[in-house]
Amino acid sequence: MKPAHNATKSSAARAHRQAPALLPAALVLALAGCGTASGPSKPTAKPLAPAVGAALRQCDALVGQFQFDQLRLQSAAAVAAGSVAPGGAAVGAHCLVKGEMHQRKGSDGRDYAIGFEMRLPNDWNGRFYYQGNGGLDGNVHPAQGALGGGPITGALAQGFAVISSDAGHTGAQTPYFGLEPQARLDYGYQAVAKLTPMAKALIAAAYGKAPDRSYIGGCSNGGRHAMVEAARGQAYDGYLVGAPGYRLPLAAVAQLWGAQQWAPLATPGVTTQHPLNPNARIPDISGALTKGERKLVADAILNQCDALDGARDGLVQATQACQSTFKLQTAVPTCTAVRNGQCLSAAQKTVLQNVFDGGRTPDGKPFYAPFPFDPGLAADNWATWKFTNSVALDPLSVGTIFSVPPGRVDPLQDNIAARLPMLSATNDVYRESGLSLMSPPGNESPANMRALQARGAKMIIYHGVADAIFSAEDTRQWMHRLDKALDGQGDRFARYFPVPGMAHCSGGPATDQFDLLSPLVKWVEQGQAPQAVTASARGPGNAGGVNNDVPADWAPNRTRPLCAYPTVATYKGSGPIESAASFTCK
Repeated sequence: MKPAHNATKSSAARAHRQAPALLPAALVLALAGCGTASGPSKPTAKPLAPAVGAALRQCDALVGQFQFDQLRLQSAAAVAAGSVAPGGAAVGAHCLVKGEMHQRKGSDGRDYAIGFEMRLPNDWNGRFYYQGNGGLDGNVHPAQGALGGGPITGALAQGFAVISSDAGHTGAQTPYFGLEPQARLDYGYQAVAKLTPMAKALIAAAYGKAPDRSYIGGCSNGGRHAMVEAARGQAYDGYLVGAPGYRLPLAAVAQLWGAQQWAPLATPGVTTQHPLNPNARIPDISGALTKGERKLVADAILNQCDALDGARDGLVQATQACQSTFKLQTAVPTCTAVRNGQCLSAAQKTVLQNVFDGGRTPDGKPFYAPFPFDPGLAADNWATWKFTNSVALDPLSVGTIFSVPPGRVDPLQDNIAARLPMLSATNDVYRESGLSLMSPPGNESPANMRALQARGAKMIIYHGVADAIFSAEDTRQWMHRLDKALDGQGDRFARYFPVPGMAHCSGGPATDQFDLLSPLVKWVEQGQAPQAVTASARGPGNAGGVNNDVPADWAPNRTRPLCAYPTVATYKGSGPIESAASFTCK
């Protein structure tokens, strides 16, 4: 464990840490008055009644006894305690139920259904958790209620009844399910809407009572599922929203746009293996910004921004201050001759700045949010999204799921100006546009959250600052719009926790192991609004899985407080640099 170095704060650094001018004063004052990692915050609203647990009454008999419209239960079987241990945490005895809803023959001749599994604990805490899965779905992942960040105790281990689904299509149909109109809709939002009432009824049959409190959560597309349900169905009390791709079609097109920016800087003719097809090759554009050059930029960001939070510790906690402090053009040397890993060419700087400024149409109009500069861009996950997935995966989702009409997309040649209207288009076959089926209604003014706020529901959002596919800045801007729509009282309904250094959902040079579900439950059922949550690094020896991006000079179990925006984890001026106790949210 290394001591703090250069752990000082200047008056300029303090000024840089002030809340952005766009943030309503009421929200700044409300959050500034909340507690820190060492003390609870005050209740912000009358909480909903706490959940009351119950014992499992039946398992095997559910297949023959439980009925629901458009449901076919396939099996229900007891699972012994300790036989399931996600993240190294043994789960208690429970009942595993598998089934399908809405079996049908698709317009493409394929067989479709909404596949799911539910896990019902013998010792139930009275709560229901809908596990939103990521990517294009297509698989029924174990219903363990995995939490955001690194793997730690999930909802099932905490006693929740948990459901997981494939969102209405199988892996064999991915991503071509997007050609089938109803499969598009199920993936977008209808699978959640169809499964939710069935799952609550199944719980009532298994325990003799319905769930007292219901929660939904996930990261990436799973976070999008949760945010969309909050806007459309509002059937849950708590929403745990991780790295939400709430404008997923636009983010995917921004990836295509970015690939076209990078391509002229890459070595011509170089290819690499397709990540999903070992027999296919795709253009390799990673030479546009090599790993060494990304580290060069990351080091420059640390040099200018690391100390803004009071400590030089390899983390940029003061994200917003950094965006006004870091200047790519002057912070990184410009090559005067050939690229040698110690400089960037003028063309590289232009493209890198363009990509971080966000996707734009040919006439300069932005169509997706900018990305915050963060040293996490040196991690491999960042490069995978920018250089590989943008060429291999995003063209498939844009062409087959988000566009009307669907069609093949050439990532390096696609006409972005012509593509964007296709995301909002409809026709006689596809009666809902890609943007409509994927996004929560009311993005620009989420006043539809008023109903959730009024009945006591809560939302916690988290996002890795170094996320390369869904911009953390896009999430921050949504929080501003939410606050405005809720008359400056957005913090009474939702809290946003940016995770410095973290890549897409996990990884990166970050403390990416944390539990935000427990604070969400406490907020919903006890009225305690979370202001700081302790997160830890997953260095060597971590039982739940090692994050290889953890720097070697960090303690392997370093901890930091994740602070509710706009507060920043700030070094107190003394104490071990590896401990969250040495930082406070200001």
